[in-house]
Amino acid sequence: MINNKNKTYIDNINKNQINNQWYIIDANNQNLGRLSSKVAYILRGKANNNYTPHLNNKINIIIINSKLIQITGKKREQKEYKRHSGKPGSLKVETFSKLQERMPNRILEKSIKGMLPKNILGRQLFKQLKIYSNNIHPHSSQKPILLKLH
Repeated sequence: MINNKNKTYIDNINKNQINNQWYIIDANNQNLGRLSSKVAYILRGKANNNYTPHLNNKINIIIINSKLIQITGKKREQKEYKRHSGKPGSLKVETFSKLQERMPNRILEKSIKGMLPKNILGRQLFKQLKIYSNNIHPHSSQKPILLKLH
């Protein structure tokens, strides 16, 4: 007798059955890590009841006011962001506060990208994320739904 208790069955969902969904999230006074994990969860499609791990659920997220993101403790001065061009001696190190002045979107991009899968699907999902440093965005014709994350 075969034991079928430990199997998970996934309904066959066509890519044509999935509709584009647009959400808008305000990052004003939100905690960086908590916001990033919730955005990655929604972007992946896990909040939907027809979640399929290997399919792109066509969820687009717009994040506004990224320059007003909050972090706790002394991370504003102590957290470092590193990048390297590949040439010897070209390691660039920047603190959170300096990167937030120069490119406030990069902080959220790096945080959310690290929480997505490291494969083709993760790269597709990351392209569906739009981040803006203030509250002006060019996606009003998509009629995004406002999500309040607490």
